[in-house]
Amino acid sequence: MSRHSATLRWSLAIVGFLTALVCSGRPLAAEVLDKTANIGGTQLEYKVVLPNGYNAAKTYPAILAFGGGPQTMEMVEATLQRNWREQAETLGYIVIIPAAPDGDLFFEDGARVFPAFLEKLLADYKVLQNKFHIAGVSNGGLSAFHIASLYPQYFWSVTGLPGFLPDNSPESMRVLAKLCIFMYAGEKDTQWLHSEEQQASKFRTQGFTVEFSEEKGEGHVMRTLDGKGADRLFQQLEKSRQGCGK
Repeated sequence: MSRHSATLRWSLAIVGFLTALVCSGRPLAAEVLDKTANIGGTQLEYKVVLPNGYNAAKTYPAILAFGGGPQTMEMVEATLQRNWREQAETLGYIVIIPAAPDGDLFFEDGARVFPAFLEKLLADYKVLQNKFHIAGVSNGGLSAFHIASLYPQYFWSVTGLPGFLPDNSPESMRVLAKLCIFMYAGEKDTQWLHSEEQQASKFRTQGFTVEFSEEKGEGHVMRTLDGKGADRLFQQLEKSRQGCGK
C-alpha cells in the first residue's frame, strides 16, 4: 500500500468517526437551543442550555429559571449569560428559561402555562427524580416563588436573586415547607432587601430551611452572582437535593 493510500484511508476513517458521533445525537460540546411550544393554546418561547457532552440517554439535574423586568427573550438571554450558562455547562445541569407569553408575567397571567409546561419538559428531558430547581431574577424571582407555591411537588428548591413570595399569606407560605429556600438581595436595594428579610424571618418561625444573603455593596442587579460567582448558587442547589424542610 502506498503512503498516499494509507493517509487517505486514515483521513476517511476520521471523517467517518466524527460523522457517526454527530449523527448519534450526542453533541461534541454544550448547546443553547431556541425552542417554541404550544401549551394549551399559548405559544411559549424558551431557551434550553444543555451541559457539555450532553447525552439524551442520561439523567441530569435541571433548573427552571426566569428573567427579570418584562421577561422578554432579551431578559432571558441576559440572565442566561450572567447567572446560569457557564456553571450549568460545566457542572452538568440542564437549564430552561421561558419568555413571558404574550407579555404576561409568570407571577401573573403567564402562570397559565403551568404545570403543563413542566410536564412537557419532563417528557423531553431525563430530569433527576422528575424535580427541578426553580429560580429567578427580580420579577423572575417573584415568578419562581409564585410557581413553586402553586406546584411545589415539582421542585427541590426555590431561589430569588432577588425574589420572594408575592402572596405572603400563611397558606401560600406553608406549601413551601419541603423546599430549600434561598434569597439574595443587594445591600443598596433597600426595598427588596427589607421585603426578603421580613419574609425569611416568617419562614424561619415556621421551621423552614431558609438561607438569606445580603450582598454587600450591591444594588438590585447583583454582580456577585455573575459568571463564576454563580458557583455559589450551584453549591446551594447541590446541597438542596439532600432534602430540606419538614
